Amino acid sequence: MMEKSIEPIKTLKMNMKKFLLTLILLLVSLPIIAQWKPAGKKIKTEWAEKMDPESVLPEYPRPIMERADWKNLNGLWDYAIQPLGKSLPSTFDGKILVPFAVESSLSGVMKEVGSENELWYSTDFEVPADWGKKNILIHFGAVDWQTELWINGIKVGSHEGGYTPFTFNITPFLSEGGQQLIVKVWDPTDEGPQPRGKQVKKPEGIWYTPVTGIWQTVWLEPVAQKSIASLKAVPDIDNGTVMIETEIVGGTYGDIVEVTVSDNGTTLATAKSTVGESLVLGIDNAKLWSPEMPFLYDMQVKLMGRNPMTGEQMLQDEVKSYFGMRKISMKKDDHGIVRMQLNNKDYFQFGPLDQGWWPDGLYTAPTDEALKYDIQKTKELGFNLIRKHVKVEPARWYTHCDRLGILVWQDMPSGDMGHGPQWQNHNYFEGSELKRSARSEAIYRKEWKDIMDYLFSYPSIVTWVPFNEAWGQFKTEEITEWTDAYDPSRLINSASGGNFYRTGDILDLHNYPGPKMYLYDAQRANVLGEYGGIGLALEDHLWRPDENWGYVKFKNSKETTDQYVKYAEELKKMVKSGFSGAIYTQTTDVEGEVNGFMTYDRKVDKMDFAKVKKVNQAIINELQK
Repeated sequence: MMEKSIEPIKTLKMNMKKFLLTLILLLVSLPIIAQWKPAGKKIKTEWAEKMDPESVLPEYPRPIMERADWKNLNGLWDYAIQPLGKSLPSTFDGKILVPFAVESSLSGVMKEVGSENELWYSTDFEVPADWGKKNILIHFGAVDWQTELWINGIKVGSHEGGYTPFTFNITPFLSEGGQQLIVKVWDPTDEGPQPRGKQVKKPEGIWYTPVTGIWQTVWLEPVAQKSIASLKAVPDIDNGTVMIETEIVGGTYGDIVEVTVSDNGTTLATAKSTVGESLVLGIDNAKLWSPEMPFLYDMQVKLMGRNPMTGEQMLQDEVKSYFGMRKISMKKDDHGIVRMQLNNKDYFQFGPLDQGWWPDGLYTAPTDEALKYDIQKTKELGFNLIRKHVKVEPARWYTHCDRLGILVWQDMPSGDMGHGPQWQNHNYFEGSELKRSARSEAIYRKEWKDIMDYLFSYPSIVTWVPFNEAWGQFKTEEITEWTDAYDPSRLINSASGGNFYRTGDILDLHNYPGPKMYLYDAQRANVLGEYGGIGLALEDHLWRPDENWGYVKFKNSKETTDQYVKYAEELKKMVKSGFSGAIYTQTTDVEGEVNGFMTYDRKVDKMDFAKVKKVNQAIINELQK
């Protein structure tokens, strides 16, 4: 009897241990949960409602150039807002959830900063012991706008630009044990000369809340003394090749770059070159990338370093990547109309204006699933294109576009002082342009180049858009010609709905609410770069209870859908007469705008998606008749 009673006692003890362990873990996590909750009472997406502050955007941030080892620094940091020019604060105001802008609900702060203040961050981190003697890089996906960085009290560097990633090698400044990271950010929003899209100090109408500070993932990565800094892939479907360019840090003569291309694990081509030389690999019978078949080739890039003593080649660095074989071009059809082509075939490009704003995260989607969702819904609507409007997204968004199959027109975020008449001088053909200061022009040129470098290898991107609606438009011909020379593999839409000059590849008209062709160019592709804006305000899904705005407004889904179909049928007639692409405004409601296919919180599809898809596909297929 005694022996039989031992097992229940053991089981009870084990259950008690499990219970105590669970209790301890809960108690440890309670302070973290208690330090953060979404701020304010604005509407939120379903993803925000499930947010875990201990696991914020945990996915690898840069899948087009991926290494095995990395560490995510997202999470709760200390923050302080203090007057411009002050030194490091002695105490902080509280906790902020990185990487959400301080004005956002998901930051847990939701406070304004303004041009007269600076935003300070502080956090501690440890470098994994198994990273050995490698160089440690700290990556910032994006910080808006002017950033300064300290590691263990030593200022390491600074960066200007709100839309592009930047990196510091922090190895020389690391100490034993824990490390302290301090970040200071200044962002003048619409009171400065920098690109900032639709952010304004006093949001109203089509202008939105400021985004200040870190708004994309912060992460660590170990690399060897010699490492791969960047890749560029340039496909050539006419010759069945892809050219790969690599930027190498620490490389010396005799080091070798090796590129291997594969399809589902089967090696198709391998080539080697010395550091600094480009590589051209043959891709026989290439599978072409398109929205209908978004096939991507896998690519592995190795950096081999030569031992000067033995001559032996040793692996220094290795990254995984991918590319798509596709071509974007133009050609006159049998009627003399210039048509945009995809893979040497006439292809009508049609999609929504996508601004990438979130009611809870502002510039930052609450999760990767949310980031992907809008692209999936765009495909569900039957579109083949997204115009990414005066904003640049995290790297994962473009990879989602590559994998799901959607074309992208990429805007340069608008900028310069103000957003009134002094910012927009609209006279259509060869109208007078804004005269920027030398500082403003230099900022624009640097960030536009950085954006193009950052996004160069994504096959989904088919068109660059330097200017929108004359907002800060300047030196149009010079900027367009430089853009074309820097990337001749894509089309240039020099001024979407702006002041038109006879430069670039596209004449882009804006007309609200219905489609209209009021100008025509026989030497360029003609597109309707914006139209629509059909409004439907739905109670309980509004950013503002009142002051909601649309070009035309209806009372229910049926009326809104019917009006969309009416405009679409009008557009279809204009395809044969000259339009080669069109952009409907817009994917979702944004703040005071209620003209989206979806509500701002993404909880309601505002139109009959099946009817929209049917008419959209009819428009796209019109050129194939």
